[in-house]
Amino acid sequence: MKPTKLLSIALCLVTALPAMAASRLKLGTLVPVGTSYHKSLMSMAEAWRKDSGGAVNLNIYAGGKLGGEAEMVGLMKLDSLQAALLTTVGLSEIERGVAGLQNIPMGFRTLEEVDYVGGKLQPMLEKRLEEKGFVVLFWSDAGWIRFFSNKSATTPDEMRKLKMFSWSGFPAQVEIYKSAGFNAVPLETADIVPSLQTGLIEAVPLPPFFAMAGQVDSRAPHMLELNWAPIVGALVVRKEAWEKLPADVREKLMKSAKVAGSEIKAAGRKEMTESVAAMEKRGLRVTKVTPEVEAEWRKAAEAVYPQVRGKLVPEEIFDEATKFVSEYRSKH
Repeated sequence: MKPTKLLSIALCLVTALPAMAASRLKLGTLVPVGTSYHKSLMSMAEAWRKDSGGAVNLNIYAGGKLGGEAEMVGLMKLDSLQAALLTTVGLSEIERGVAGLQNIPMGFRTLEEVDYVGGKLQPMLEKRLEEKGFVVLFWSDAGWIRFFSNKSATTPDEMRKLKMFSWSGFPAQVEIYKSAGFNAVPLETADIVPSLQTGLIEAVPLPPFFAMAGQVDSRAPHMLELNWAPIVGALVVRKEAWEKLPADVREKLMKSAKVAGSEIKAAGRKEMTESVAAMEKRGLRVTKVTPEVEAEWRKAAEAVYPQVRGKLVPEEIFDEATKFVSEYRSKH
């Protein structure tokens, strides 16, 4: 073969390389760098690289590096970001029905109830999310949201006296908090610690693990041990980006994602208890609620259900979620 012919073939191969270049996907999340959640995502990224033969490179931007959850959803809609691990705050920006898995205060008494309702509602919610251009790779949770404050507050009336953080991406939640007499201050998650420091807020509802990772307890050293609501989330990827990958590769990546989701869920529930113990060692004061105080909180929560149903959680989803909770309790 003539040298000119060989050169021509080589040039054709070089020109073709971009078409075979690795798919580069970006994933955003608020989970702090170095935590077990982050490590599970990093392990998943490595598994994706291996399972795809090096064709899929997943870059993870943790710790809110790309902004709050509403901002990350906006970036995904523009294809500047292809995937995100989001709580219901971000997921509700895509599909409001997801709020039914979390945003019914005092609606769940046990994590088993959370699992049961999730098992019933998630398949339908996945279809809705897919219709809007997003594929769910896994669902997860991080245990219960608890109230952290810079002053001891046990009853709803005591908590109403404090300026409380509320997610700025959830205006309906802010409105409902205020209608119940709580002094809600809408902010992004990244603003929690600076705002506690300046006094802009005095209380924040957070899962203990995230409170410990962000050192929230250093500014809000009181925790009310009340199961206010579960913190539920999911890893979603743009359907367009996902379907560009070969079907056999997607199947392998989905398996790796499910493994990461199971790890994150197990770690979240385990570390919920461990985080409280660790924070107690550095000065956190935990207030346990009596049955009488819990009844006060339940009464305060249920008083806003007429507003939660429709404003925060779509009516049909609220009805389904509460129906399944009752169904679970009747069986157990």
